[in-house]
Amino acid sequence: MAASLVISAPASGVGKTTLTLALARAWRNRGLNVQCFKSGPDYIDPAFHAAATGRASVNVDSWAMDRGTIAHLVSRAADADVVLAEGSMGLFDGVAARGVSGTGATADIAEMLGWPVVLVIDPSGQAQTAAAIAAGLRDYRAGVRLGGVVLNRVASPRHEDLVRRALNEAGIKVFGALPRHAEISLPKRHLGLVQAEEQTEIGKLIDEAARFVAEHVDLDAVLHAAGKWSPQAVANGLNVRPPGQRIALARDAAFSFVYPHMLEAWRAAGAEIVPFSPLVDEAPDASADVCWLPGGYPELHAGKIAGNPRFRSGLRAFAETRPVHGECGGYMVLGAGLTDADGIRHEMTGLLGLETSFAKRRMHLGYRLAELAAPMPGHKPGARLRGHEFHYSTILAQPDTPLAVVHDATGAVIAETGSRRGHATGTFFHLIAEDR
Repeated sequence: MAASLVISAPASGVGKTTLTLALARAWRNRGLNVQCFKSGPDYIDPAFHAAATGRASVNVDSWAMDRGTIAHLVSRAADADVVLAEGSMGLFDGVAARGVSGTGATADIAEMLGWPVVLVIDPSGQAQTAAAIAAGLRDYRAGVRLGGVVLNRVASPRHEDLVRRALNEAGIKVFGALPRHAEISLPKRHLGLVQAEEQTEIGKLIDEAARFVAEHVDLDAVLHAAGKWSPQAVANGLNVRPPGQRIALARDAAFSFVYPHMLEAWRAAGAEIVPFSPLVDEAPDASADVCWLPGGYPELHAGKIAGNPRFRSGLRAFAETRPVHGECGGYMVLGAGLTDADGIRHEMTGLLGLETSFAKRRMHLGYRLAELAAPMPGHKPGARLRGHEFHYSTILAQPDTPLAVVHDATGAVIAETGSRRGHATGTFFHLIAEDR
């Protein structure tokens, strides 16, 4: 049986990812097999988990996935000694309307799997109030069990003592306290952390985080507070169809936002994935039967993409006879033009008429439920697709036929309907699962 824990916090930006990576690497350095998961829709953190553990990490999402799918995904931890699920946002933060098996909150996963929660508490600007926050989170939902807390960014020994005393009086275990340590901060950009594959020193950074946390956190006490978990029999697996038999997948620093469980489901269904890099001017493999452009950061590379003739002409030729689909950033590249942060317009591939601007920035964030009005690769008309949208680009024009009727998590219809023209389709949301 594996020691199982959920790493969560009262809010974003408190240090969940850093603590998760540090614990994972510290226990791996002790010779333990560590498996990580990410609760919620995040395409960046699983790559950091893999860098820390040497094992692939996947997302588990209570809004988009049913219990059978989640059980199937976590069963990969059957041979692990330690299982860590990193939460998103605050412990109970989700959407107002329930999805397939919950609201998307980290607490859903903790309760569903019976894994105790380790809270990361940042007591900056407070002392005893930190204990009140932790106690409130402990008592808010009966099915969620708090294992203890790790304090982060503690200002001084006196500050630590005040917070520890208050937590002890509240009956809450303190596993350790981390003083401020700027050297292990992970670099960020507008959609979150700079991707693991872009950081050449990521291994050293995780090693330093593990050393630092091991000095200040009682790793044995954390393991003692963990749950004892073993996988249950799973009646059903992933409800994900591959978009084709041989899939040309754009994959580089501009096209990297794809959920690991999607690629695994495609391969499990017998599909072959053939990666190519638009940034080095590669075209999709001519022997592929479908091309998929995931999201990423095309707005940071728009000039290079616009200046790569082999990629642009190769994609256009491919789309004359076979389907091409783009998600978010990939959708933008399928469009006619992309205006960057400096207000410079770059010509994209023109397979769709979409015009987008990163100069006019406005955050678009949330779960999406789309009912397809027309087919897209792997899915028939009428299919109900669950996904997530997160970008800062603004639509200037979306002239093509809508691909779907798209609702947010409250049921409101939104303007980002996706588009279709010929063999090209695109959406601003990233697909997570199809309703059964």
